[in-house]
Amino acid sequence: MQSLQEKASEWSGVHTNDAFAIDETNLYEKLGLQTFINLSTNFYNRVYDDEEEWFRSIFANSKKEDAIQNQYEFFVQRMGGPPLYSQRRGHPALIARHRPFPVTRQAAERWLHHMQQALDSTSDIDSDSKIKMMNFFRHTAFFLVAGDELKNQRQAIACKHATEKPSAV
Repeated sequence: MQSLQEKASEWSGVHTNDAFAIDETNLYEKLGLQTFINLSTNFYNRVYDDEEEWFRSIFANSKKEDAIQNQYEFFVQRMGGPPLYSQRRGHPALIARHRPFPVTRQAAERWLHHMQQALDSTSDIDSDSKIKMMNFFRHTAFFLVAGDELKNQRQAIACKHATEKPSAV
């Protein structure tokens, strides 16, 4: 059975080594806090203005300001900066935190579309860092898709202690 990381590599087209090339350089020290704030603000402005209602609806119960803060704090922490996200919210636990949302392949591609546009329009990020970041984002998006599909499979399988059989799908 494939691990979630293996599925993420296969589905994203990004090898694990390329996905985690972000660890070779401290991007937080290189880019600074404000760059991550700008990237996340740019990204979520695009998400909340998306022309696709199905995509906007994924974020409908989240305040844009909170989404921006959660994202830039996670990025800062993951890319070499202080543990801002964990200090405020606890362990990132990406799959668990995204469990309430439909993290489908279509949603991942739409998310990545907006992130690529946000990266392209953030002039403070050099091209090498943009490539490393996008590889990480692409791999991570499909890691979450794999986690979502695993969640859906588990919901369809009854526990051995269940009193009723699962309904036919």
